[in-house]
Amino acid sequence: MPGSPAILVHPMRLRVAYALVAVLVGITGGLGNALFIANLPAIQGDLGLTPSQGAWLPAAYFMVNVSANLLLIKVRQQFGLRRFAEVGLTIYALLSIAHVFVEGLEMAVFVRAASGLAAATTSSLGLFYMLQAFGKAGLPKGVIFGFGISQLGTPLAWLLSPALLDMSEWHRLYVFESGLALCSLAAVVVLKLPLGERIKVFEPLDFVTFALLAPALALIAAVLAQGRILWWTEQPWLGYALIAALLLISAAFMIEHHRRNPLLQTRWLGTAAMLRFAFGALALRLLLSEQTYGAVGLLQTLGMGAEQLQPLYAVILLGLVLGIAGSALTFSPAMAFPQILLSIVLIAIASFLDIDATSLTRPHDMFLSQGLLAFASGMFLGPLLLTGIGRALSNGPNYLVSFIVLFTMTQSLGGLAAPALFGTYQVVREKYHSSHLTEQIVPGDPRLTARLQAGSQALAPRQSDPGLRQAQSAAQLSQAITREANVLAFNDVFRLIGMLAIGVFGWTLFHTLRIARQNRKTAAS
Repeated sequence: MPGSPAILVHPMRLRVAYALVAVLVGITGGLGNALFIANLPAIQGDLGLTPSQGAWLPAAYFMVNVSANLLLIKVRQQFGLRRFAEVGLTIYALLSIAHVFVEGLEMAVFVRAASGLAAATTSSLGLFYMLQAFGKAGLPKGVIFGFGISQLGTPLAWLLSPALLDMSEWHRLYVFESGLALCSLAAVVVLKLPLGERIKVFEPLDFVTFALLAPALALIAAVLAQGRILWWTEQPWLGYALIAALLLISAAFMIEHHRRNPLLQTRWLGTAAMLRFAFGALALRLLLSEQTYGAVGLLQTLGMGAEQLQPLYAVILLGLVLGIAGSALTFSPAMAFPQILLSIVLIAIASFLDIDATSLTRPHDMFLSQGLLAFASGMFLGPLLLTGIGRALSNGPNYLVSFIVLFTMTQSLGGLAAPALFGTYQVVREKYHSSHLTEQIVPGDPRLTARLQAGSQALAPRQSDPGLRQAQSAAQLSQAITREANVLAFNDVFRLIGMLAIGVFGWTLFHTLRIARQNRKTAAS
């Protein structure tokens, strides 16, 4: 297809080289943002930012990344893949180096936004290099491995961060990222992709559509990032931003709907099949937040830092690798939906395994559940993506841009929406449980008196004033109530995700069986 390299028959030595470059480029793209998110509290503290200001940094990345594919696909088609690869990776390397010298919120936001644009380059390159390693016969396997590699960035970031931070401050993280980006640039320059077809595809209205959709998606990302922190009903600008985003999206779709050569195939995107696909892709991304927000959020609330979480992320990394490998090795068109259904079942099982967490829960208690969830995360992406690509290409190559934009939106905005939605639910449930626990504290209760006296006696070596000891003991009791309320609230989140997974499984199974029945009737007639 235009914008993609020719898939040639290579000797084994060259195929291995292409696969190694794909791994390097894919990990480089996924690791950069993962390093930033994993160490956001340290970076936020070093820059002297409030939680609201700190939330703008990861939001800026997604605000740009979610809309980048609108134009990047056509850039490849018109200017060629080699130029796209070398220019894109050069920009990424320069921005990674700029991270080292970032000072202040404004510069940090700009660099994160530009990194979101550059990172969209690496995901495509990782895929194209992996396809060269597998050839036409193994095209589905190459797609699954190519996209799966970028998922490894998050567990690798958590595994590498403590050692990198021990060397220096958070700047060391970006020295490491800069080195990876430069290595990727060198590898792409030395081992070039085969030439591909170039065609003239840009039209003036493409830039009008991009000028409308890009700020609309950015506004939605900003609301999702800030809503839970500022609270949804407390800041009027959140509502105005959503209204503006709706108007911009409506204007963009109106333009695209009446174009002869649209950038987005609005009629196809509005069909029942594609709406179901978008809902399913978004639902899976939301359900997978049981790991990124739920389990990890619970352990961080209980005081677990990056070093304590390293064994858990080692298990997650192993689960991801096994899930990606299992998906690639067993994939066939007939196995796509069973793999997706299996992923949903594993998510539900993992969620229900975690609903009995307590304040004594530690990372090793979640090895089984998070390993299953990581396996599901590695397994679902490839079949889902290949199913959508097949539907797009059955209508023609021009539909691929629309599909990639749709898929990117569901995964990127879903990644922001999950902590926003489940985080809001967790806050509401924490207030409920905190109120319920507080009501059970009755003045004069012998157990309460004994608890306060024990706390006061424990503080005696450090505090001689009896009144202050009593006040500090009461404060510790209040902190314990808040901690227990948070644990109960996270259990409610796990339970909710498990119930949603059951609902999504039933919905997916129903539509799969219905479509299969329709296909059998059509074949019979």
